[in-house]
Amino acid sequence: MRQAEIQRTTGETSVFVSLTLDGTGRYEVSTGIGFLDHMLEQLSRHSLIDLKVEAKGDLHIDQHHTTEDTGIAIGEALAKALGDKRGITRFGSAYSPMDETLSRVAMDISGRPFLVWKAEFSMPRLGEMDTELFQHWFHSFADAAGITLHVENLYGQNNHHIIESIFKGLARALRQAVEIDPRKADSIPSTKGTLGG
Repeated sequence: MRQAEIQRTTGETSVFVSLTLDGTGRYEVSTGIGFLDHMLEQLSRHSLIDLKVEAKGDLHIDQHHTTEDTGIAIGEALAKALGDKRGITRFGSAYSPMDETLSRVAMDISGRPFLVWKAEFSMPRLGEMDTELFQHWFHSFADAAGITLHVENLYGQNNHHIIESIFKGLARALRQAVEIDPRKADSIPSTKGTLGG
């Protein structure tokens, strides 16, 4: 079973993450930021990765540290659960429509973290969450997981639809990329023989 637990504790946050790659999309998420909880629930449900997140942070200051450290901890747990990445499909991509909105997410579980982000928001907040923190969460996640990640909102007007379509796109691309390829289940999907920097 490909699973991992991470406990990340700093002077700003305490974040516990448990995930199972070959799950059914069960989730239990509590970050103290309602909108972030909603997005992480979408990530779990549509990737079929079982996800538990318990985060306590310095929300009396702002949401930056909690958002960042949640992304880091989930990324670290994903990398740990993947191990040497033997047998994975490695690449994943998805188009994700939501009403008037369409987003595209593509990834390579390469061991070389990189984020390309092409999404803009017309509102400073969704619920109680600052919209500028969405890009920061994706950056933190990609960096900790060792993923090359390209995110693009192709079009859309409703800010909620835009970010939700992006998270759902991430989920579907991730589901594809972490799946075991039955034709190469015993090998690492790289001519180098390793997936790293």
